[in-house]
Amino acid sequence: MSIRRTFGTMLDSAIGRERTNTIRRVERRTRNALAKRLAMDDAHKSPAKPATKAKAPKPPSTTRAARWQPPDPFVSHPEPTMSRHELLQALHDRTQPRTYLEIGIRTGNSMALSRTRSIGVDPFFKIDKPIQCDVQLIKATSDDFFAGDNPLAHFDGVPVDLAFIDGMHLSEFALRDFINIEPFMADTGVVVLDDVLPRNGLEAARDRKTEPWTGDVYKVVETLRRTRPDLVVLLVNTAPTGTAVVIGVDKTSTLLKDAYPAEEAYLTRPDPQTPPQEYLDRSIALEPAILLESPVWDLLVTIRNSGDLADLAAVRDELQTLERTGKGDGVKNESSHSDQR
Repeated sequence: MSIRRTFGTMLDSAIGRERTNTIRRVERRTRNALAKRLAMDDAHKSPAKPATKAKAPKPPSTTRAARWQPPDPFVSHPEPTMSRHELLQALHDRTQPRTYLEIGIRTGNSMALSRTRSIGVDPFFKIDKPIQCDVQLIKATSDDFFAGDNPLAHFDGVPVDLAFIDGMHLSEFALRDFINIEPFMADTGVVVLDDVLPRNGLEAARDRKTEPWTGDVYKVVETLRRTRPDLVVLLVNTAPTGTAVVIGVDKTSTLLKDAYPAEEAYLTRPDPQTPPQEYLDRSIALEPAILLESPVWDLLVTIRNSGDLADLAAVRDELQTLERTGKGDGVKNESSHSDQR
């Protein structure tokens, strides 16, 4: 996979992203067609002659079952033109954050994008990417991290301009991450949540059954929209499993914290999960280019740099217009089963 990713990056530089994405789509369709053809050929082959001396089967105790079960077919949705890391990189470029907070850093793919003062939190991180920023890495759960004394001391009192939540893929954990982060955010801050657009119900299961896995993080978006109408929550059609961008945070609000006990039963509802159809087919999602080409990013930076109390009315109006434009926009295409993480 690393070779394909490197080759894709080289193609991006040589022929541009749009033509590279076209090549990637053709390549995926060709691989899928070849796999189906090979499967059909195998099915029509005559059975092999039995061996003269059959080997004794392995004892059941030594037979290793597959870790993941095959995923259900993905619901047809518009082919993503950008990965979640490409979107995050673009948001770094557009917002030029003074501080960056990341929950769930794993091997460091997303932390490697930061060039500003940063904090990364993960109980099991194992960085294998070069980090090129002033970073503090915390090996702890996010709940324990926020329960500590002055957890964001590394930022020297500067509020969080950009936050990325990609930790435990259970909705109650992701919502608590948002609740814990919001009091530390700048008024002009941006919060990004990953894995909010599962491609089928099995991928959204709380009890992980498939290798590509979103868990039920999509419920966080549902809860935010139900309990915090003051927030602008935009779903973005990124590969592989969608992203949410939240703007208009209020560090003084306690609405989510107060609503959490009532929401917990919904968040922890046992499997099977039934994500809304508009999440599965992504008809509610924006295309990344529409979001990134908006003038709101320059406006947010201008407001932040002015030092005045943030008045985000113009930002909200512009983003709400983008949201309406994005609903139902785009032709639905068959998506491959390859996980593009």
